[in-house]
Amino acid sequence: MALSISSLNSGSNANCYYIGTESDAILVDAGLSCRETVKRMERAGLSISSIRAIFVSHEHSDHISGVPGLAKKFQLPVYFSTATYRSCNLPIQSELVRYFTPDEMISVGSLQVKPFPKLHDAIDPHSFMVYGDSVSVGVFTDIGSPCSYVRQHFSECNAVFLESNYCEQMLANGNYPPHLKKRISGNKGHLSNTQALELFLSHRGPALSHLLLSHLSKNNNRPELVDDLFRPHANGTLIHVASRYKESPVYTLDGNFTKTEFPAPARAVRVSNVQLRLF
Repeated sequence: MALSISSLNSGSNANCYYIGTESDAILVDAGLSCRETVKRMERAGLSISSIRAIFVSHEHSDHISGVPGLAKKFQLPVYFSTATYRSCNLPIQSELVRYFTPDEMISVGSLQVKPFPKLHDAIDPHSFMVYGDSVSVGVFTDIGSPCSYVRQHFSECNAVFLESNYCEQMLANGNYPPHLKKRISGNKGHLSNTQALELFLSHRGPALSHLLLSHLSKNNNRPELVDDLFRPHANGTLIHVASRYKESPVYTLDGNFTKTEFPAPARAVRVSNVQLRLF
């Protein structure tokens, strides 16, 4: 069974990720309006009628703004952790609210979804693994650091939406106040470009065919920086930098990709001396 994936939008303005088979699909987060979500899916050749559920990672507005409209119009169940639902205060019909428990698999049509805790400055944030037959996709954004859960699941993925939020030099030299810089770069903030690259180099498995770099900061990052940093290390993996303004292409995964040239992840890879092109 093939899985198709697309980033409908990725950034602090809105986040929404599509993962599905021909018959069943889910959205992880829904920060776009209902109308914009449908528009972008149609442009990508995806049908809203295939969506079976929305999974919410945490309560920040860029991840939940479109949830009420989508849930109401298309009568979609929405999965939250209990604490996240209570903190969201969203006007959703009670019969559409579902709860998940960390590490317990949820069946959604032909898909299986496993939530697990992540490090972020929210009430009860979670990342997700999505499985369809022999294909697995990870959604790992809004994480301050790659915890053991992320490292473990990253190595199992055929495709990953991975946060690459900020360039450390741009954040340090930018005009954000010190407390905000500390929050972004902290253990419960966001993943930097170099942290994301370290995770990719140290923990990618031989079946990782697609890497979608996600949730780039508008003020402290540039798509070309991320592309320049990752592409020399792709080694067969397709690299795509997700946009904060438009949907990505739809990528289809059949689980047959195998790449065996990667070095064994015996130790963390240090990339602190990588030189980035700033302009």
